[in-house]
Amino acid sequence: MTLILTYGTFDLLHVGHVNLLRRARALGDRLVVGLSSDAFNALKKKQATQCYADRETVLRAIRYVDDVFPEDTWEQKAADIQRLGADLLVMGSDWTGHFDHFGQYCQVRYLPRTEDVSTTALKEEIRRTGTSTPMQGHTLR
Repeated sequence: MTLILTYGTFDLLHVGHVNLLRRARALGDRLVVGLSSDAFNALKKKQATQCYADRETVLRAIRYVDDVFPEDTWEQKAADIQRLGADLLVMGSDWTGHFDHFGQYCQVRYLPRTEDVSTTALKEEIRRTGTSTPMQGHTLR
């Protein structure tokens, strides 16, 4: 059984998130997500629009996700990989190179992000217009 591990905040879940989760899950038998806690987001100076419990509920509803646990620190990843017996750590390509040192515990792979889709852009559009206008017709890929 191949266990895939990924991490993120997964705020304002969008097609880019689903694409990443789907592609990650396709690489193995189980996908486990380390979901950034509210306290960890505060340390990262990142403001999620939804609390941890709500983001966790949404992630658990996605068919590609087998389990979710809180990510509370940058440093916990090595222990998580070993505790879970992860075979592969998957992250979005915007993190390329940042997690290569975990190669001593498991394989590390960076998956391409869905172009022109991001939580940051979505939040900016909502602030600017008061609504989220449809993006460029992205589909699951």
